[in-house]
Amino acid sequence: MCRWSPRARQGEGSNIVSRIYISPPHMGGEELKLVEEVFASNWVAPVGPQVDAFEKEFSEIVEVPHAAALSSGTAALHLALLLLGVKRGDDVLVSTLTFAATANAIVYVGARPVFIDSEPRSWNLDPDLLQKELGRRAMAGRLPSAVICVDLYGQCADYELIQPICRDFDVPLIEDAAEALGATYQGRPAGGFGVFGVFSFNGNKILTTSGGGMLVSSDPKLIERARFLATQAREPAPHYEHSVIGYNYRLSNVLAAIGRGQLRVLKDRVRARQRNFSRYQKLLGNLPGFCFIPELENGQSTRWLTCVTIDPAEFGATREEVRLALEAQDIEARPVWKPMHLQPVFKDCQVVGGKVAEELFRNGLCLPSGSSLKEDQIERISTIVRGQCKRLGSRDERGLAPNSMAAPQEVEP
Repeated sequence: MCRWSPRARQGEGSNIVSRIYISPPHMGGEELKLVEEVFASNWVAPVGPQVDAFEKEFSEIVEVPHAAALSSGTAALHLALLLLGVKRGDDVLVSTLTFAATANAIVYVGARPVFIDSEPRSWNLDPDLLQKELGRRAMAGRLPSAVICVDLYGQCADYELIQPICRDFDVPLIEDAAEALGATYQGRPAGGFGVFGVFSFNGNKILTTSGGGMLVSSDPKLIERARFLATQAREPAPHYEHSVIGYNYRLSNVLAAIGRGQLRVLKDRVRARQRNFSRYQKLLGNLPGFCFIPELENGQSTRWLTCVTIDPAEFGATREEVRLALEAQDIEARPVWKPMHLQPVFKDCQVVGGKVAEELFRNGLCLPSGSSLKEDQIERISTIVRGQCKRLGSRDERGLAPNSMAAPQEVEP
């Protein structure tokens, strides 16, 4: 849960202890000034000069020339699929370890999600499984209409492998970078590795407009069409004329002003979350069975969330026991995404592999990671986590590296 102002609870005596949220909004200081400009101009309805400026400034940051500011990342995914011509009865290959919105958008257009397992090096979509599945489908004459690759927890997938696979089979790639604004891969910003890049500005993201999203592409005609569909597909006429079905998906001028203010502190927010991750590593890296999410050598994660896996046999407690211990102290932590192929609503969908994502969900935990997190809060969280470890010291006694980045082993489908 994310709130604009964290609630507080009464502790012992007169001490007030604020709840620690996993990733609360963090304002930068200029948002209010920009919103006041909106109110002064009375241009508060959807579209307007703040939207135009937000799109331009965002495009410059992600180094993709064209952008459409929308009401949510889900709306961006939906429009991306529509613009690629994905239709009822089609298949779309998609990461199974993700938030439901990624798969929901596929169903919105009447297509079927086909879930692809994670690979251990980054927890993102497995390129080998993607290639094998596309090969099988090519032989059967059943290639999918698109591939959606999700950049998890602030880190890009391995696009050096994924991009040529999609090109070889002539299947368009959509990059769901909702969790990865500010990340880079081979020096390039997240969001520019597919026909479309999708971003989210939900309240828990590294940049927030309270709610909102962005669709980016190097193709100006696609973004122009996205804007048209996002404004109820209204034709240029003095009356309301509609020749196709449209959607109410444009971002408001007010929220765009907030986004512009957030963009100005984006680098600071990324650095703060990377510092959080490093501090957790220093305080918890020597615990047995306690491993941090790996980072690809050719990428740089924002560490949007600090994620770990906990081996209960080595650590002496389960991921859930650690989470509940934190919750008992009014600290929010959350399991890693439950894979989509395990969700009841998608139980009949095809899955390729699945064991890696299942193990990550079973043992994975997201720790509080907000850019406003204080040093003493990280120490408090770490003390509680360490207190749950029943095997403290055993890792050092076995001579293992204190900051091991081990991950689940890949299991063939």
